[in-house]
Order: sequence, then structure tokens, then C-alpha cells
Amino acid sequence: MAIRSETYRQDNQAVYVLHTYPFKETSLVVELFSKQFGRIAAIAKGARRPRSAMRGMLQSFQLLSGAWSGKNELKTLHGLDWSSGLTLIRGEALMCGFYMNELLLRLLPREDAHEALFEYYANTMQTLALGKDLATTLRRFELKLLQEMGYAVPLLQDENGLEIMPDKTYRYEAEYGACEPSVTKNGVQLSGKTLQDMARDDYADSATQAQSKQLMRYLLAHYLGDKPLHTRQLLIDLQTI
Repeated sequence: MAIRSETYRQDNQAVYVLHTYPFKETSLVVELFSKQFGRIAAIAKGARRPRSAMRGMLQSFQLLSGAWSGKNELKTLHGLDWSSGLTLIRGEALMCGFYMNELLLRLLPREDAHEALFEYYANTMQTLALGKDLATTLRRFELKLLQEMGYAVPLLQDENGLEIMPDKTYRYEAEYGACEPSVTKNGVQLSGKTLQDMARDDYADSATQAQSKQLMRYLLAHYLGDKPLHTRQLLIDLQTI
């Protein structure tokens, strides 16, 4: 006997809308970041119609409560409701939010839960709404994303397990970490102090700000591959990242 899709229904799930794109004549595919199920793709049937109730709920950067069903990779979205007050993100901070969403779309596999990352994303949305220290906010999110995804980003020990020294210069290579500058020409060169500052979540030093930007840009390029991020060039033009 066939199992009805309603058997796989999920209700009252904390979600954020990452992206939408057209599906057939009147519907949309909605990419959701959910707390319990990770990244979910679902069809919002009829959402492109002017009078669709769903259409007005497809707002990025807002904590929503979602319901969907289906056992296949592409679910059916039944509804979205507000979970909290409206989060207002403007200007350059808005572009930072779209950049974060694109990172999640590119790096998060489907239906792989990352509850700690979800909570961090939610907190970062509130930080973006303040419109301050945007570059530092992005560095923190980029690092948290890679760490939660399981990519090793050692900051306190070099590739040989030795303690990072603040007054020493290193080269940092993806998959290996920090090493003597003479060992490789790959990666980026930076100070031990920058690595220690990042481990302490301290970005007050201007050198740390500049070098951490170089490091995260390099690491993300390594893990993203050849396809560039659409939002990155816009942020570079705005001198945000």
C-alpha cells in the first residue's frame, strides 16, 4: 500500500527563507534553512499569483514557522507564519544578508541539520539589523559556517601541533592550517596574532581585520570551487568584504 505524503508532514518548524525561483507557471521553489532539518527545498504552489497568501510570507531574513510534507527531496510547502517581530535590515547590511544566504545555499547539503549554525544565523540577522561592524560580522559568520560544516580551521596550533606564536609569520593553507612560510607557496601569509585574535573572536586590531578577510576569502574560494558567488562582487564594490 502506498504511503501518503502527509505521513512525512512537518509542522511548526523554525525556518528562514534563503531563496526562491519560479516553478512552472504559478508556483515557486523555496529554499528554506530550517533548525531541525537543515536546508529544505519545497514547492509553494500558486505563490506567484497576485492574491496568494503565501507570496507575502516569502520574506528573507525573517524567522518564520513553516509546514511542509513529502518524502522526496522537493517537498510541498503548506504554509508560513511569522514567529517574531519584523527584522529590518537595510543598505549594505542587506547585501551582507544575501551574501550569507548564498553561502548557505552553496555549502549546506540538503536535509543535514545544523542547529547551532541556525541559532548563530538567527543572532547574526539581529546584528545586521544594527548596521554596525559589518565586515567583522561577516568574518565571524564565515568562520562559524566552516567550523560547523566540519571543515578544519585550526587557529591555535600549526600543522605540526605546535602552539601558534603571536609574533611569528605563517602561511595558512586549506586542509593543513598554519605552517612555516618556506614550506609552501599556497594559501595566505599572516601573523600568529591574527590567528589567535580570530580564535578569541577579537577583531579590534586593524591588521587582524585585513588578514582575517584575506584568510576567509581564500578558504571560502577553496571550498566553493570555481563558481564565484554572485553577491561577493557587489560587496567588494561596496568595500564591505
